[in-house]
Amino acid sequence: MPKQPAANSVLHSVFAAIVCFAAYASITAFRKAFNVASFEGARLFGLEYKTVLVITQVIGYMLSKFYGIAFISGLKRYGRAKLIFLLVGISWIAWLLFAVIPAPYNFWTLALNGFPLGMLWGIVFSYVEGRRATDFIAAALAVSFIFGPGLAKSVALWVMSDWGVSEYWMPFMTALVFLLPLVLFVWLLEKIPPPDANDVAHRTARVPMTAADRKAFLKTFLPGVVLLVIIYIFVTVLREVRDAFMADMWRSSGEVFQPSVFAQTEMIISISILILIASMVAVRNNQKAFLMAQGIMLAGFILSGMMTLLYQQGSVSTFWWMTSMGLGLYMTYIPYNSILFDRMLASFKYAANVGFLIYVADAFGYLASISVLLTKTVLKLQVDWLHFYSSLVLFTSVTGTVAICCSLVYFHRKHKKHFTVSH
Repeated sequence: MPKQPAANSVLHSVFAAIVCFAAYASITAFRKAFNVASFEGARLFGLEYKTVLVITQVIGYMLSKFYGIAFISGLKRYGRAKLIFLLVGISWIAWLLFAVIPAPYNFWTLALNGFPLGMLWGIVFSYVEGRRATDFIAAALAVSFIFGPGLAKSVALWVMSDWGVSEYWMPFMTALVFLLPLVLFVWLLEKIPPPDANDVAHRTARVPMTAADRKAFLKTFLPGVVLLVIIYIFVTVLREVRDAFMADMWRSSGEVFQPSVFAQTEMIISISILILIASMVAVRNNQKAFLMAQGIMLAGFILSGMMTLLYQQGSVSTFWWMTSMGLGLYMTYIPYNSILFDRMLASFKYAANVGFLIYVADAFGYLASISVLLTKTVLKLQVDWLHFYSSLVLFTSVTGTVAICCSLVYFHRKHKKHFTVSH
């Protein structure tokens, strides 16, 4: 079979990267914009109202991830655009209900918002997995996790200040700003060509998985999957708390900040992560790339811990701590959503799909996030989010480092044994 022209392949990859980044950044605005508000003056169940909202949305998102283990892993490759519009539409209606139902009786709408949005990463990623250029494309998609929330928060503050929109109408109106771009980029997602024969040869076929397929996979790789899920639990907790209470931590620091600061910090992190992850496309050996991805994650934990210690000693400003600590966090988080599982399947030449693995990790990651939020809030721990979070970063840096080292040893031995037996 003739090879696809290199120039044409590069153009397709760049096109896919831009479209995936823009589509998911637009989707993020339907979930993350509300975090910039404080929602002061309301309480529910004896708790701060914003904390109730964050927990409720994460519960919806978590339930979506558990449901998605089967749904996304068995996803067919047709009708995906309609499914995206349906799910986003439900999440937007939830924000309308949030605006028109008086607080605090509108809190449940956050679960309605979170559940459909939890499906969307798996659907978008299904357009691009299993390609020679997946590292590059997925890096662009994954940095939208970083840039999207920052942009959404900046737009949300602008909507409230320039349009005079209340905190309760702000999420709906911010989503409206991103609606037309989303329609455009989802339409363009459908124009991305499927993987060619060379992609399949290099990265292994990606196929829908049945319940039996999922069970067989876990039986084969259970210790390694457990380690990777534990690591992901740590970084998901850090990411969720950072995203939800980043503005509150800025306020606690006492340093003055502008609405644009969220976009600024996340832009620096996004560019750094994009360069780092996209460069992995040059690593042709899948096993080496799989281990290198875990090396990047290890470096991320070390960076986060070191910068947090310096911040606690007053050696760096809040801006540079939030930026560098965020970079370390996403050095660990982003590989899961871009190269780690894709290279794992290719390394072991296992016919499956990335959606199954990431939704297993996501489900338990968000379950842990809820547990941390409830522990801090229900037990009424008397620490503000800034001090609570910095302590959480230090604990996670140490435990995450140990878990990654164990994972590296396991998968190195597993790969060696796997191919010794098969040959």
